[in-house]
Amino acid sequence: MAILPQKAPSLKRQNLIQMTMIHAVLIFFSLIFVFPLLWMLITSIKPASEAMKTNFIPTEVRPGNYLEAIWYGSESLGYAPFIQYALNTAVVVTLIVAGTVISNAIVAYSFGRLNWPGRNVAFALTLATMMVPFPVLMVPIFGLFRDLGWVGTFKPLWVPAWFGSAFNIYLLTQFFKSLPFELSEAAKIDGCSEWKIFADIIVPLSKPALAVVGLFSFMGAMNDFLGPLIYLQDQKSYTLSLGLQAFQSQHGGTQWHLLMAASAIVIAPIIILFFFTQRLFIQGIAVTGIKG
Repeated sequence: MAILPQKAPSLKRQNLIQMTMIHAVLIFFSLIFVFPLLWMLITSIKPASEAMKTNFIPTEVRPGNYLEAIWYGSESLGYAPFIQYALNTAVVVTLIVAGTVISNAIVAYSFGRLNWPGRNVAFALTLATMMVPFPVLMVPIFGLFRDLGWVGTFKPLWVPAWFGSAFNIYLLTQFFKSLPFELSEAAKIDGCSEWKIFADIIVPLSKPALAVVGLFSFMGAMNDFLGPLIYLQDQKSYTLSLGLQAFQSQHGGTQWHLLMAASAIVIAPIIILFFFTQRLFIQGIAVTGIKG
């Protein structure tokens, strides 16, 4: 009786080698991308004399740089600017995220779940606004907010978020279309209004997609530099992104170790939020991508 050659172990070994090589390549590139973050964290605990040196490991560790960065400039200004910037950012980001999620969900529900005359034309025009570059609109929008007396306040930063954005509307519209229409029909038979269907059925089923929209808007609001630079005039009203620039130019030079410490504090909420919402975020990306 002939003995057949055993190919299973060799195939298993080939797969193991292939997966090892793939993981090695991924780890290599991940280290390249994470190196600037590591450099920032290491520099944030270095003394001032070593902040711009090439040594990666500091000779002296100074975690007190973080406290110094928070209170940096408070003696001359009479208040803690970094804490003020953080409070301003919290107010603006909260209003932007709330406005983005609520307004885009309502408009997307109309486009994705309701039939009304001119819906497709309005949806096409909404998507067409994505092709208009922001520099074209920057001057007329500034003139509008100036005439309204909003320049120097937070309103130009968060009010536009309550009027929807084309990308988020498109994302949520495609997700709402993927939900079974039988749910809405059954709710209408039970006497539910469109608002009740939206609030009690569609929104709970759309948490992953809404989480994606909320996280994108949160990251955009935290990283926004141009908006605060254009509209905010008083230093007490600065957000963190703009405050870091003022932090960089104080006293005729840059305290790089303190700037890196302040930058680490600024990006910490984004990293923490991503780790806590990672599963929901990835689920939302996968669902909106596949079913859209």
